[in-house]
Amino acid sequence: MRYRHELYPYSGKDEFVHGTASFIQDALDNGEAVVVAVPHDKTTLLRGEIGEDDTVRYVDTSAVAHHPGRLIGAWQDWLREHISDGRPVRGIGESPWDKVRSRAEAQELRYHEWLLNKAFAQGPAWWLLCPFDVTHDSTAFTQMARCHPEMRKDGRTTQCEEYDAQAPYAFTPLTDPCDPYEELLYSRGDLPALREKIAACAESHGLGGRRLRELHLAATEVATNSIRHGGGQGVLRTWSEERRLVCEFRDTGYIEDPLAGRTKPTVKQIGGRGLWLAHQLCDLVEIRSTPEAGTTIRLHTQLPE
Repeated sequence: MRYRHELYPYSGKDEFVHGTASFIQDALDNGEAVVVAVPHDKTTLLRGEIGEDDTVRYVDTSAVAHHPGRLIGAWQDWLREHISDGRPVRGIGESPWDKVRSRAEAQELRYHEWLLNKAFAQGPAWWLLCPFDVTHDSTAFTQMARCHPEMRKDGRTTQCEEYDAQAPYAFTPLTDPCDPYEELLYSRGDLPALREKIAACAESHGLGGRRLRELHLAATEVATNSIRHGGGQGVLRTWSEERRLVCEFRDTGYIEDPLAGRTKPTVKQIGGRGLWLAHQLCDLVEIRSTPEAGTTIRLHTQLPE
């Protein structure tokens, strides 16, 4: 058995329950365990349909649902935490698409679906079903289909014709910085000035305390990577949009691993913790990196109401 990644298009709550409950029941009939990671209202529906069963584990997704960069690490933790007896595993994972807070978050959620294929290609075999309400956004469904090798129709698995394992993920272009924005060229020795620049921008928008300290730590990690691996210097830009403070870092380096920062570093691992920390500390992290254009990283932090 290999890792299987299957898209389940549905329309409305009744179809959601019918398709996911039959997937769970089929797993139970075959002696498999199930991990369910769906929004709270969908969890309630499935509990009412399936009933309580020790081999069906419902996990709390509130800490990661709107943080795409944390989801792969979360699935790794959920599988380790809930499945320990060696039996085959199935999962059901649905993001809260009806409550997505920005265009950037929607883009990163779709990218997460693509990266799941790479993250678990060489890992333990399991089967993940991804429900998607097609009444939400037909264009987004087409993009989701490109991220899934298989699709569920009428209770049966079929090959997804839109999926192409060899094609690179098609990013939508980053939006332009909102005007006005602040800009700072930084290099070795400029990290204190960089933190001061971020603090001034954050405090002007009412962001302070723990959230500002977390942003400072994430920004320091990203800027340090620019200095060490991105040509010795970088450019910081800061602005606000959609009730978020955005800190953008540009340099000439190239991040080759698309999973950088999305899997939890091991105890013995040397380096590679900066982007992981950024994903844990910020509300959203966008990364674009090519050998030709270099690297752009955007850190998003929600502003207080």
